[in-house]
Amino acid sequence: MGLSFLHGENKELVIDSSRDGHRENVTTAAQAMTIPFEDAATPQFAEIYDEYFSFVFRLTRRLGVAEPSLEDATQDVFIVVHRRLGDFENRSSVKTWLYGITRRVAKDYRRRSSRKEQGIVPTDGLISNTKGPEQEAAQREAAQILQSLLESIEPGRREIFVLAEMEQMTVPEIAETLSINLNTTYSRLRVARTEFEKAVARHLAAMEKQS
Repeated sequence: MGLSFLHGENKELVIDSSRDGHRENVTTAAQAMTIPFEDAATPQFAEIYDEYFSFVFRLTRRLGVAEPSLEDATQDVFIVVHRRLGDFENRSSVKTWLYGITRRVAKDYRRRSSRKEQGIVPTDGLISNTKGPEQEAAQREAAQILQSLLESIEPGRREIFVLAEMEQMTVPEIAETLSINLNTTYSRLRVARTEFEKAVARHLAAMEKQS
């Protein structure tokens, strides 16, 4: 299920669990990035770049890359993709292959920036697109709430939860990507969903007491 959050006037936390609730939020500057090497525009590479750019850009955010480095990190991912494309033998899905590359690049960027927060899942793009100062304030609050809810999930299970519920990856894809036993992945996802639901219930109960 996709997740989006709105903090309404009645302080009700609204969770959109439909696929349509999943929204992309890629900056105009990032969308305008050019392929940083002359011979990159082979048909296969160009197709992957066009289809999966938004996916990679979102992942760099959710894997903890700092905002000023998002474009550089995304370009680095596609540089690796271009270099290794000849070795890709379709033994996994393109999305799974890209996730593995993006995960390694993001880890390198976190290390370089001495970022200590591990497993943080930035929430930009997971809330409804609205305009105006009041709506923007509500979006920021909802993003903070979602971050807090996600942090209630154990980090190993959180990664699986995010890939399944926010990136719509299948459990077999997640298991392959993270090199985890399939049954273990299903089990951790079930627990993560329960943890998330309990966190939402606690949040709503706290809001009810405040009203």
